Amino acid sequence: MRHAMELARRAGDAGDVPVGAMVFSDDGEGHELGTLIGCGWNTREVDGDPCGHAEINALRAAAQQVGNWNLSGCTLVVTLEPCTMCAGAIVNSRISRVVFGAWDEKAGAAGSVRDVLRDARLNHTVEVIGGICEEENVELLQQWFQQWR
Repeated sequence: MRHAMELARRAGDAGDVPVGAMVFSDDGEGHELGTLIGCGWNTREVDGDPCGHAEINALRAAAQQVGNWNLSGCTLVVTLEPCTMCAGAIVNSRISRVVFGAWDEKAGAAGSVRDVLRDARLNHTVEVIGGICEEENVELLQQWFQQWR
């Protein structure tokens, strides 16, 4: 999570909301993370891309690294609870587990506002672990919004 927070700071320094994400392969033992295969941070402002969320960028990097869209068995670590768009991409990429820092009470889709990742009506469900380093991630976001908005 600490490395994801560094990626988030990179986004914040560039004028984007500070969110960072990483994808790990499934070669870990038990609950250990495997090899880092993709990183991303918010690039909506920098790229003028409404889909430039950290999770989307990390998923794209991971899929390119492994040469396959199917990231089954992989874990996504992200500093903020995924939104509905990102949750849809996570489900469609077959990510197995999402670990996130801060809950998003306005747009979260992993248990706050919606629970897309664990919706049994979909073709894939995802294990969700939220609130990791929550205070630090909330503080990072609050400081950025105080400075930039």
